[in-house]
Amino acid sequence: MSPAAPRLPALLEALGQRAPRGMVLGLDRVREALAALGDPHAGLAAVHVAGTNGKGSVCAMVESIAREAGLRTGLYTSPHLSRFAERIRIGGEMIGDAALEAALSAALERVPSPLTFFEALTVAAFVAFRDAGVDLAILEVGLGGRLDATNVIAAPLCTAITSIAFDHEALLGPTLADIAREKAGILKPGAPAVLGPLDPEADAAIEAAAQTVGAGPRVRVARAERGGRAGEIAVGRAGPRATRVAGPARSAIEVELGLRGAHQAENAGVACGVAWQLAGRWPELERALPAGLAAARWPGRLERLDAGGAQVLLDCAHNPHGAQALAAWLDEEGPGAARTSLVFGAMADKGWGEMLQMLAPRAQRRFYVTPQGRAAAPLEALREVAPGEPIGDPGAAVARAIEGAAPGGLVVVTGSIYLVGEVRSALLGIAPDPVVTL
Repeated sequence: MSPAAPRLPALLEALGQRAPRGMVLGLDRVREALAALGDPHAGLAAVHVAGTNGKGSVCAMVESIAREAGLRTGLYTSPHLSRFAERIRIGGEMIGDAALEAALSAALERVPSPLTFFEALTVAAFVAFRDAGVDLAILEVGLGGRLDATNVIAAPLCTAITSIAFDHEALLGPTLADIAREKAGILKPGAPAVLGPLDPEADAAIEAAAQTVGAGPRVRVARAERGGRAGEIAVGRAGPRATRVAGPARSAIEVELGLRGAHQAENAGVACGVAWQLAGRWPELERALPAGLAAARWPGRLERLDAGGAQVLLDCAHNPHGAQALAAWLDEEGPGAARTSLVFGAMADKGWGEMLQMLAPRAQRRFYVTPQGRAAAPLEALREVAPGEPIGDPGAAVARAIEGAAPGGLVVVTGSIYLVGEVRSALLGIAPDPVVTL
């Protein structure tokens, strides 16, 4: 903590004390708080991104492109891996202590009603972006879309929905159409929308919502090795490592993405679609696309770290859709099951059985752990899905996996964002803030 922020520890403690209230969906409290602070979000040039998976990657790509174009950016994402401050970034860097103190002081002390943890950080982000004078704010939805605290943005320059898959069904609904309708709540009158590859049921629900609200033009991302149809952004391979993105009436871009995994091609297509929509206001975004995509980074997503002579791969796959993407990467770029160890732990309310069924065959040695946060999947239940060693403590499991790693082997840590955050903090020597599953 810098000397300029003496009250920050107390404010962070007060923020953490709000976490047990959990996620309380709704916009009234946030609107009331923002009004008391002079509506710092009003007039903010913003991109709003929802989706089951991929929304954080798309936000990171869009932010990187915008910075490459010379814009002063604000990025708001959740959850954090190590520090609360990761959630609010200015110009590509975690918010500084003094700025975070000022923003949290406003959100926690100058509003009429107590906000939840996520609501308070959302309000703090808007205050920070106003105070920093950002040119463009990129906002990641926390949960769903329609009732998420970030949805107080009334007139985004562009919206995006990256993917629709089963997750948080208890809150968002039991069908893909239900989930899609909740995420389509971010669509706004006149604002263009970029849609990642979607199941037809989800696409139809989003299209219906777009027509009802009077959203701007919709552009869809699709896999195609050459050009796409009208209104489509075509993504495909341009070589062993390069990705090709071609948009309607746009020159194709070929670039080696900064983010690993074949699934990032679709995310890059969404990010390009957003940038193309914004290029009417900032033409320099066109030039910045290749360098911005190449420079994008998103910690904990197919992230490799050296640890005691072994390679550790951290991936925040926390639902079956994410596990499928990780499994595809392991098939294509991993060292093979015989040289792969898996450290797996998941929240009990996730599809951990399906996830483990996909990942277990790709690792000969498996260690099961209990992540911090909400109730975790029982270790013995994980063993029933696939044989493995129940260790519980993630640090001990990673140490065992590293110790027994074969030459050229890989230790994969996955199943929960909170597990990845805990392990990443330990490997990098970061003193973490408390785990908050919001």
